[in-house]
Amino acid sequence: MQVFGVSRGDGPIVLGQPHGGTQVPDGIAARLNENGHGLADTDWHINRLYQGLLDDATVVQSHIHRYVIDANRDPSGVSLYPGQNTTTLVPLTDFDGTSIWAEGQEPPEDEIEDRRVKYHAPYHAALEQELDRVRAKHGVAILFDCHSIRSLIPFLFEGELPIFNTGTNIGATCHPAIEQAVHGVAAGAAGFTSVLNGRFKGGWTTRHYGRPTEGRHAIQMEIAQRAYMDETPPWNWREDRAATLRPHLKAMLDRLRDLALSGALTEKGALQ
Repeated sequence: MQVFGVSRGDGPIVLGQPHGGTQVPDGIAARLNENGHGLADTDWHINRLYQGLLDDATVVQSHIHRYVIDANRDPSGVSLYPGQNTTTLVPLTDFDGTSIWAEGQEPPEDEIEDRRVKYHAPYHAALEQELDRVRAKHGVAILFDCHSIRSLIPFLFEGELPIFNTGTNIGATCHPAIEQAVHGVAAGAAGFTSVLNGRFKGGWTTRHYGRPTEGRHAIQMEIAQRAYMDETPPWNWREDRAATLRPHLKAMLDRLRDLALSGALTEKGALQ
């Protein structure tokens, strides 16, 4: 079973895709209940959504489903949203708060650690390696962490989620110009709604790798799935919707590449 995949590009942008995988080892799948087998909380079609938008981008994608272990959670198990409903490093429930494990089959702590070593750590080792490679080549690396989620999930948030949900941990994970470039495209996209650092302020990946003073910047984009697919099984791709959405994503990535290559994000450029 391949834990992750890397498509290496020569440009300054790395696309992280921790939640698009649907692989579940047989021994773990046998312990999921009927609800868990539905894999409802997948970032469906996320690789296809970004495919070809930036020809020199590097893509690092996990092939392992988040019900095995969530590659965008703190490996220590600490919640990034204290006091709010969320799912854990190895989820016990889906996004609706409903159990995903057969009775008595929830993984114990030693198994969670084993899964972290087998599936969480290798994905992040690959992501770290690509960010270091890109930064060595360009003097700067930008991680654009790609996510999507159903529009209505009362367990996690009130009301309907905007289409574009940009997260930078309140500006801590990237140069201000990166935040402005991405949210500027989102806010100016006719017919689309957007928010900056709303319910989704950036997951563990964004917060962990976003170190602007070290030349590593990170920004998370959480897209409401109604913008490009059906939000009910079998989770069909909708080309008519995706064709409207993808140009805005391309505009974001193009702007980030231009910023990185201009030198504006280097230490010297940032201080000017």
